Amino acid sequence: MRSGADYLAALKGPRRIYLDGAPVEDVAHHPAFAPIAKTIAELFDLAADPESGISVTDPASGSTVNRLFTPPRSREDLKAYREAATTWARHTHGWVGRSPDHVGAFVAAFSAHPEAFSQGEHDFSANIAAYHKRVLEENLYVSYAIIPPQVSRATTAHAWEGDLIQAGVAEEREDGIVIRGAQMLATGGAVADEIFVSCIKPLGPEDADFALGFAVPVDAEGLKLYCRRPYAPAATSEYDYPLTSRYDETDALVVFDDVFIPWDRVFVYRDVAGLRRQFFDTGAHVFGNWQAQIRFMVKTQFIAGLARKVAAVNGVDKFPGVVEKLGELASLASIVESAVLAAEYTAEPDENGMWRPGSRAVYGAMGLQAELYPRLLAILRDLVGGGVLQVPSSVADLTNPETRADIDKYIYSPSAPAEERVKLFKLAWDVVGSEFAGRHHQYEMFYAGAPFVVKGYAFRNYGFDGALGDIDAFLSSYDLDGAITR
Repeated sequence: MRSGADYLAALKGPRRIYLDGAPVEDVAHHPAFAPIAKTIAELFDLAADPESGISVTDPASGSTVNRLFTPPRSREDLKAYREAATTWARHTHGWVGRSPDHVGAFVAAFSAHPEAFSQGEHDFSANIAAYHKRVLEENLYVSYAIIPPQVSRATTAHAWEGDLIQAGVAEEREDGIVIRGAQMLATGGAVADEIFVSCIKPLGPEDADFALGFAVPVDAEGLKLYCRRPYAPAATSEYDYPLTSRYDETDALVVFDDVFIPWDRVFVYRDVAGLRRQFFDTGAHVFGNWQAQIRFMVKTQFIAGLARKVAAVNGVDKFPGVVEKLGELASLASIVESAVLAAEYTAEPDENGMWRPGSRAVYGAMGLQAELYPRLLAILRDLVGGGVLQVPSSVADLTNPETRADIDKYIYSPSAPAEERVKLFKLAWDVVGSEFAGRHHQYEMFYAGAPFVVKGYAFRNYGFDGALGDIDAFLSSYDLDGAITR
């Protein structure tokens, strides 16, 4: 399996990544991307460690591959997948939302259902099988861009003024297609190996030019990534910004300036129905979002632990009001964990033998995420109070002998000296108040789409028939003839 060093070496290609109007010359060493690249490299090293349980023997090739890029074929496989995904998530404490196992889960599910890619005008089933094999053999980090630019949320791309604003087909050639336009939001795209490009937003028949699914190397000719403001360069130290300095994923707008895509990299082509098949008929959507909930579970547990630590350091962890808040936090974290485990417990094999996590549990947790995460932050904010505002400006106040004495004297707790208290509250600020924290607040609320979209998944996958049957049966158990006037 590819090591972290191999992954970092692959980032040295001629990528067109733009920040502040200028291209980034060396992604692996640029202050905006080096920290997250290092973290991803650590994940690959962890996966290669036989003790981690992440590597597994591929029965088809006999080679060692990343379990997180394979479709589960048994209940045991599903459990092993959950444990492996948890191991990766615990390494980042849930703060890397688009780690390689996210899109890896989508590609794995695609590969288990090649028939979903052969039902349109073109048969791309061999393409998806070959691409999955390549992801396995090369242990690739694939990001994705599957949302149109927010030009208009009232119409789809065919009605927008301008030539191919959303990524679409500019030219069809004998050896492939030429793509022009843009797509968002390639989280981690700048440090990924490749980007899977498609559209999860429902399209109409008139949007066929934009109904695509394909994979493109990040260093492809004509491909450009415009990244949002990176937060890592502003992190003065790991002590001051312990999360920002390690886990700042870069979200990016992906622009296609007539990018050539060979046919063997195309999975969906001018096929509106094919977009839905690839995500939902294959089980990729529920499987990929189960991975996301595993990661979110770890993150909620991290926040719960942080809140408990803050309360203990402040000496208020026995106060009834504080215990109530910690209890609510524990309840919220338990909801996510329970949904992850319930999805595994209610999993069943589909017609192709891939074990799909229970959709009712997965989408039920997702449906609450936009309310649940802000509530987690609100409780933590309440517990830290002004403590996150009285910390010194930087670690320099602790290393300068002239200022250290005052810090030691005035910023401490009975159970924690100043250095430990400041360190704890710096971490809390990076969870609730920094730019990194603000981005994560927005991310967790909208990572799977607008709340009404996500709640729609919960509605459609709950299975109301049984509940409606209970209501109808109860209503039919009495009538006017048996009514009693009181």
